[in-house]
Amino acid sequence: MRVAVAGALCACALATAGCSLGDDDDQSSGSSDTPEQVETTRVQVVEGIGSKNGFDASAIYDRLAPGVVTVISLFGEADGPLGSQAGGLGSGFVLDGDGYIATNTHVVTSGQGLRRAGQVFVDFADGNRVPARIVGIDPNADVALLKIEPNGLSLTPLELGDVDHLSVGDPVAAIGSPFGEEQSLSVGVISALDRNIASLTDFGIGDAIQTDAAINRGNSGGPLLDGHGRVIGINAQIKTETGEGAGVGFAIPVDAVKRSLDLLRDDGDAEYGYLGVSTQEIYPQLADRLGLDVDVGALVSEVVDNSPADEAGLTAGDRLIDFQGQTDIAADGDVIVAVNGEELTQTADLADLISLLEPGETVELGVLRDGEKRTIKVELGERPRQLEG
Repeated sequence: MRVAVAGALCACALATAGCSLGDDDDQSSGSSDTPEQVETTRVQVVEGIGSKNGFDASAIYDRLAPGVVTVISLFGEADGPLGSQAGGLGSGFVLDGDGYIATNTHVVTSGQGLRRAGQVFVDFADGNRVPARIVGIDPNADVALLKIEPNGLSLTPLELGDVDHLSVGDPVAAIGSPFGEEQSLSVGVISALDRNIASLTDFGIGDAIQTDAAINRGNSGGPLLDGHGRVIGINAQIKTETGEGAGVGFAIPVDAVKRSLDLLRDDGDAEYGYLGVSTQEIYPQLADRLGLDVDVGALVSEVVDNSPADEAGLTAGDRLIDFQGQTDIAADGDVIVAVNGEELTQTADLADLISLLEPGETVELGVLRDGEKRTIKVELGERPRQLEG
């Protein structure tokens, strides 16, 4: 079984013809007395999608597809007899009338080093193709923020929703450019919530949305929409044995997207708090086996040397047991049960809560050690892209 990004970085070659940034400023030859044409941006405000009559995929598409774009990324210098460049193709969507556009980091970067594309272009549904600037990338959430010059364009911003109202079985729509087929619609339902999927770092993305709406290569960066046309996630991955969509797609949850975009707008970077532990999820049967009086928590199985957790004195167990098919469970390690007073749950685990915090923040961890509850303060570090060892 493979998990594949659902978009860019497939080995496609895109001809540079028609993709040039252009030299319009250098080619102007009119008199200096000639007044410049003033171009304005038309912003289409979309309201009121959805009704008591149920899910209307046609209305969602008609009104919101203009706000979904195709993102073309070119890497390196032109080579070959046709002057083509290695490139990738994905999707994105308009955030506002200022020309900000959301997509995936993997749509506009290449390789493990996350080398940024040398040129990025955005295709609109009305036929316009404009260059875009990469404002910032967030490999931890696989979110990227682009910026285009909005003058002369008609923009349809999409509204960011939230995940609190979502339920398994809710209808959803995905719009994007699978296999380069621009402005394609697929529909389905939310198949599951609270999934963990891989990011572009050694840390996972929690609370991901699983859907059976068809998501294929080229859909990456496009929106997953609820019945009211609100963005509830960015389509990012498929789980596949063939390299094509097979009914299991994943979207980055919109709450993580919002956090990432806010940080990227501020300074082009998104930092995450880092604790420095590996943990085993506690469940009722394991709690009984370990003699714990909690049913939910994070059993510390490893503490990274010189990490914030190590400096704060968190400990992993050295007595290992096997239980219900799981091996090497650190039976007597610390059990983290709360972060800043918020108790861990099956849907709000330790990684989820720490990922909402910034480097340098001091957090209070509720810890169960040797049967006694205590509070341990930890000053978080900055999450590294890769873990040592």
